[in-house]
Amino acid sequence: MEKLLQYFIFIPFIGYLLSLLSKKKNEKFISIIAIVTTATQLVFLLYFSIFWLLDGGRPIDFKQVTLLQTPEFDFYIDFLFDKQSVVFLFVGSLLTLLVSIFSKYYIHREEGFKRYFNNVQLFFLGYSIITVAGNFETLFLGWEMIGITSFLLISFYNNRYLPVKNAMKVVSLYRLGDVFLILSMWLSHHLWHGNITFYYFDLNKTHIASVISAHQILALTIGICIFIGSAIKSAMYPFSSWVARAMEGPSSSSAIFYGSLSIHLGVFLLLRTANFWENLLEIKIIIIGVGLFTSIVCNYIAQSQSTVKTQIAYSAITQIGLIFVEIGLGWYNFALIHFIGNAFLRTYQILVSPSVLHYLIHGQLFKSSNKKIKNNSKLTNALYFLSIREFNMDSILFSYFWQPFKHLASKLAFVDNRIFYSFSILLLMLGIYVEINTPTISEFVLNFFVYTFAIIALVSMLISFNERISSIHAWANVILGHVFIMMSVSINSHIDVNYLLMYLASIVLFGLMGFIALFNLKKLTNLVSLDTYHGSGKKHPKLSLLFLISCIGLIGFPISPLYIAIDLLLTYIEKHQYLIMTFVALSLIFIEISLLRIYTRLFCGIPLNAHEPAAFKSS
Repeated sequence: MEKLLQYFIFIPFIGYLLSLLSKKKNEKFISIIAIVTTATQLVFLLYFSIFWLLDGGRPIDFKQVTLLQTPEFDFYIDFLFDKQSVVFLFVGSLLTLLVSIFSKYYIHREEGFKRYFNNVQLFFLGYSIITVAGNFETLFLGWEMIGITSFLLISFYNNRYLPVKNAMKVVSLYRLGDVFLILSMWLSHHLWHGNITFYYFDLNKTHIASVISAHQILALTIGICIFIGSAIKSAMYPFSSWVARAMEGPSSSSAIFYGSLSIHLGVFLLLRTANFWENLLEIKIIIIGVGLFTSIVCNYIAQSQSTVKTQIAYSAITQIGLIFVEIGLGWYNFALIHFIGNAFLRTYQILVSPSVLHYLIHGQLFKSSNKKIKNNSKLTNALYFLSIREFNMDSILFSYFWQPFKHLASKLAFVDNRIFYSFSILLLMLGIYVEINTPTISEFVLNFFVYTFAIIALVSMLISFNERISSIHAWANVILGHVFIMMSVSINSHIDVNYLLMYLASIVLFGLMGFIALFNLKKLTNLVSLDTYHGSGKKHPKLSLLFLISCIGLIGFPISPLYIAIDLLLTYIEKHQYLIMTFVALSLIFIEISLLRIYTRLFCGIPLNAHEPAAFKSS
């Protein structure tokens, strides 16, 4: 029975491949693939669940395949099927099926019909992987898929300014959450001295409690990282505003992403890791406190917003805040029931929102009401104005999360010259010599290269993040940053050369693909600056696709060995080396932001030589 778990992944994967390979104009075939895939998954889930319940309903843990094994680390795909998997898979399969049927008509004759269904199928694959993931590595595999498909669907109308800009806002926060999940994986490897499964938490509760008691600070740090990753994914305060920005995509994709499924994945992560953090009172207090505060704030915001999708978005977050409270109190079954109700309700509300607007506008034309204006108290008025401004969450995030790095990047502009790059290449050559002769090099010299390379990697990423003139220059800085991350960690722990070659081969392959796309674009259009959105994707779709593949390859998406290599490298950073990990973590955040920023500036937005009417910036 354990071996049947893999079909929860194979069914969506086959559907995604068929959707990807289908002809662009064959709408009927594309939509049938999506409907049949999700329906098959749903039927298989029902039959599997019945036999699973008859067998006692015990959790099933199955190690699927080992991707890489070293003396210190075992990177493997692990599947876990339990009560939480049943609930989330059932809701996900049923809602994706309903939305696919709805989208068949809703997206009919849209230029991006195939692109839409490809992304929905990839989302469904990522969601299925998360719900049956038995360890952090498998869960992160699906987590990355959800992030990329979110970006692509929010920017679905990529010939407009606002969807593209909001897609970058959302993916920036998603990446921040990804890095906190990576940090929790890194620290978990050091706490348990290996790759541990979620099922292990359930089987060895006494041992888990004793280990946490002996390593209180480390365990608390892991719990905080898990919580922050969950809070960002489920839009807890102050990250709640991204959900309203994400509604720029089609209503059908918004329904399953930010109304029902994707937004509840933070809830799933907390439930999946509950057997670990429930031993930490501080984490429980944080979950309850943040959930309750978010619920109160978003309730006020939902009542004051003027657009129906924004109201629904904040109403959904209000309920998710309450689900966080339930999880913090240990009411896990009640949280699952609450998730089911909230997911179905918000999906229905978002799908019918265009019709509701039509009826309301129609009613305004034939009806009028003269309501008396009430004199509210100053506190009520203050709350109302704060709610209209969404409690300034966008400003808070920009001021305290991104503005400091923008400021730092602008200050580092003075090093963006030939002297810096010549010095960096010289240091890189010396670093290779040091790596080869590590046993004969002093500890001081080794530490000098480790920390210097980590700093150069972050500086290169920030220069790319701040670049406004040349996309080729920005791309080269990302590759340079990747190389210095690799060398910093390698010198720190003297990693086997075969693992370094895997990392380096990925950088070279996707780096060259990106350069080919950029140089061809420059040759064809000469529009490779980053000062505005050029919208070249419409006239050059093949170059756009090639460059997008290059970007997600360098990010560490599962199409690339870099996905394994990054996780492997992080295991060689010791738990007390917080400074090195801080530099590497920040670099990983700005790798994705910088790469997707280059892609959106070059290939998205209003084409400069467009002949057809285009939407204004504030659509």
